[in-house]
Amino acid sequence: MNKQKIMAAAAQKAAETMKENIGGPFGSAIIKDGEILCIASNSVLGDHDPTAHAEVNAIRAASRILGTHDLSGCELYATGYPCPMCMSAIIWANIKKVYISGMPKDAEKIGFRDDFIYRFIEGGCQDQDIVTIEPLGTETAVNLYETYAGLKKPIY
Repeated sequence: MNKQKIMAAAAQKAAETMKENIGGPFGSAIIKDGEILCIASNSVLGDHDPTAHAEVNAIRAASRILGTHDLSGCELYATGYPCPMCMSAIIWANIKKVYISGMPKDAEKIGFRDDFIYRFIEGGCQDQDIVTIEPLGTETAVNLYETYAGLKKPIY
């Protein structure tokens, strides 16, 4: 299957769920060894889940299919430029190649705006109008981290 057909399949899935009022105009596909593992779409509205973006839904599905959190060797196709959350999920999943159809300015024209999140991150996460982060009981986390390290489990 060629790249344009894969992107078209992701767009078709987005169009279907968009018409059903399940989510926005975003679709994603994950490919491994030239074969489509899964196609997913944005389902934020239907799932009442702000993290149910197309890329995250596709990563979750591919991880279930492959039985691993490590999607090394996979490629991701997305009808939109990944937002900061999706980009982080892509990086955590070890996906090294992403094909996109839409650019941020295209989505911004119809009201989607990820740029304020990028600015928040670039500004050191200090804009309290967006979110306030306050340390509380750091020893709790340190104890958990030390316990985990002592178990000699994998770091991912």
